Amino acid sequence: MTAVAVVSTWVNSHFGLYASWSDLLGTDNSGALVMAGPPPRTATFTRSINGTVSTYFRGPQSRLAGEVYVWTPPQYAEKAYHKTHFPVIELLHGSPGEPRDWLTRGGMPGAIAHLMASHRLTPAVVVIPEITPGGVDTDCSNTPAVRGATWLSKDVPGLIRHHFRVLSAPRAWALIGISTGGFCAIKLPMQFPKVFGIGAGMDSDPFAGDPTVLKRTALRTANAPLTLARSRPPVTLFAATSAQDSWSPPSNITALARAIRPPTTLAPGYVLQQGGHNWRTWARMEPALFTWLNSVLEKAH
Repeated sequence: MTAVAVVSTWVNSHFGLYASWSDLLGTDNSGALVMAGPPPRTATFTRSINGTVSTYFRGPQSRLAGEVYVWTPPQYAEKAYHKTHFPVIELLHGSPGEPRDWLTRGGMPGAIAHLMASHRLTPAVVVIPEITPGGVDTDCSNTPAVRGATWLSKDVPGLIRHHFRVLSAPRAWALIGISTGGFCAIKLPMQFPKVFGIGAGMDSDPFAGDPTVLKRTALRTANAPLTLARSRPPVTLFAATSAQDSWSPPSNITALARAIRPPTTLAPGYVLQQGGHNWRTWARMEPALFTWLNSVLEKAH
C-alpha cells in the first residue's frame, strides 16, 4: 500500500492531476467543481481536424479542465518569423455547444486563413477553448461552484503563453463569440482588461445577464456588461445581431451603447435585417467583424 501511495504521489506530482488528497478523493469542502487533467506545462498537443492541434488540460487556478484547439498561421513556422510573437484570436462557442462547433459548423479556421492569405486580417494564432468546463454554463463567470471566468482569463491564456509564441499586450488578445460566447466575448474584456483588450459578440445573450443561468440577482448583475461598463475599462468592443433575432434583438446592442463611456469604445452596432440565431447568419456577420478586428488588433512582431 505504501509503495502504491509513493508511486501515485510521484505520478500526481509529475502530471499535476490533483491539487490535494481531498481533491483526489472528491472531498473538497469548498463545494466548488474540481476536475482532473494534466497541468499546462505537461499538456500535450496532438494533431486534430482542419489543421488544428488540440489538448485537454486542467487549469491550476480554476481547477477546471477542458479541451482547447489551436491553429497557427503559415508564418508561424517560417524561418523568417522564428523569433516573431503573434496576436491571439479566441473563438468562443455557444451554450449548449463545444469548441469543435467552430471547426465543424463555423468553417474555422479556414475562413480566417482565407482572410489572412488575402491580407485582410493580420496573421494571428487562433485559440478555441471550452467555455463550459464540466458542461456547466455560468456565462463565463466565477460562481461559488464554478470558476468559469478564472478558467478563461487566467488558465487558458497561461496555457497558450507557455506553448506558443504569442504577444502579451491586451490589444494583442481578442475574443470573438457567438450567442453565449458572444456575451462572454464582450464581458471578459470588461472584467479583465489587462488580459483582453478586444471583444466582439455576434447575437450575444442579453447584456443585462441571463436569469436562467445566474439565478442570484447580485451575481448576475455584477457579471453583466451593462454593469461592468460603469468601470470604464480601456477596451474596444464590437457587437452584431439580426433584426429578426428575438433572443438578441438590436435593442440589446442599443442598451450596451448607452452604458459605454470612454475610454471604453464600442463600434457602431452591426445589424443584419434578416437572419436567425444560427451559423449561416454569423458567417454573414464575419466580413464586417474581421475588417474591424484587423484595424484594432496588434500586429505580430
